[in-house]
Parts: sequence; structure tokens; C-alpha cells
Amino acid sequence: MLRFDVLTLFPEIFSGFLTESLIGRAIKGNLLEVELINFREYGLGRHKQVDDEPYGGGPGMVLRVEPIARALEARREHHQAWNTKARTVLLSPQGTPFVQETALGWSRCDEALILICGRYEGFDERIRSLVDEEISGGDFVCLGGEVVAMTVIETVSRLIPGMLGNPDSPGRESFSGTLLEYPQYTRPAEFQGMKVPEALLSGNHGQIEEWRQTQALQRTRERRPDLATRSSE
Repeated sequence: MLRFDVLTLFPEIFSGFLTESLIGRAIKGNLLEVELINFREYGLGRHKQVDDEPYGGGPGMVLRVEPIARALEARREHHQAWNTKARTVLLSPQGTPFVQETALGWSRCDEALILICGRYEGFDERIRSLVDEEISGGDFVCLGGEVVAMTVIETVSRLIPGMLGNPDSPGRESFSGTLLEYPQYTRPAEFQGMKVPEALLSGNHGQIEEWRQTQALQRTRERRPDLATRSSE
């Protein structure tokens, strides 16, 4: 079973995400387990403080190291008690970009994945010493790490056996190799003068496959030339 622990200040954000569609079905079918941990429970003092003003001044508040350190220690002890390994991932705009190759590797690992969601102006730098790796959702900044955590959970989860109706689906999609996916069509055969390519209507599997490969290469060259260069190496 694929396991995620999510450290967040706003666990309610995940309620619909974890109960609907294929993610909800996977949880009910014991293919996937997601544990939400509100790390405010590990905050300091009577008010469970988790943030403070930055040294040196500046806007906003910074997440303190102690609450996250305590939450991580509790989760690691939990996994040790169940004889389960755990990998800790900090979700941050400064991290390594999250890509399909990473998702594929995580879908095959036997470790629980602990995702740490940030908020406010960021993390105390010392939090980085507590994690195994730092991952970014892309070159943008969200209000917090929860949206990226959902992206990671969904991207990794859909690669585990039994998650999708057609087990061949992931292998033909964009980023499964070095090319973007070819264009897809369904009924009607013509809409407002736009027709489905003849090759797809031919019934000739060889011709269809050749068309798809050509279109995938052309689309990649037009939209992601960086990937097209990689595919030719």
C-alpha cells in the first residue's frame, strides 16, 4: 500500500480531495493511505505557536523549527513501530522540480512519504536539515504547500497497479518518456468543420501508431523543445 503523511496547518483543505473520484476509491480499496497531521498540535505554549517574526526583519512570519521537528519525530516513531521506512519531503518553491520520473520512482518505493506543507513567508532554514529532499511544484508561489501536496499524491498514486482502469494508460501519456502525448479525438467525427484525422479512422493499427508517433514528436518540438532535444540524445 502507498502511504502518505501530510504535515499541514490546514487539514480541512484535503477533505474533498481525499473522498472523491479515484483517490477516494483507492483509499477505500486499501491501495492508498493518507494521514493528515496538523502540526499546530506540536506548537509552543498555551496558544500552540508555530511561527514567529524573522530575524533581521522583513515582511510576514516564518514557520518555527520546533513544531515541525516534534511532528516529524512523532511520525518517524510511528513508522518505526510498524517497521516501516519513511522518506521526508519538504514542499518549497526552492526545491527540485517535481517531474514524472520522480513520481514513478516514488510509486515503486516501499517507504511512507512524509510531505511538509509550508505557509506564511516560509520555513526557518534549520527545517531543511530535518528532511531527505526538497521538492517544488514549479516556478510559482502558492499560499501554502497543500496544493502541491495534492499534486504529488495524485501524480504518484495514479501510477500504482490497480489505480487506473487501463494499466497501459500511464505508459502512453505526456512525460512517460521524452515526448508529449499525441492529440486525442472522440465523437463526433466532424465538429464545426474540424475533422478527425483520416489515419485514426482507417482501422489500420500500423498507420495509427505511425501517426501518433509523428504527432507526438511534432507537438513536443513545438511546445517543449527542451524535451525534444532530450529525446534525440
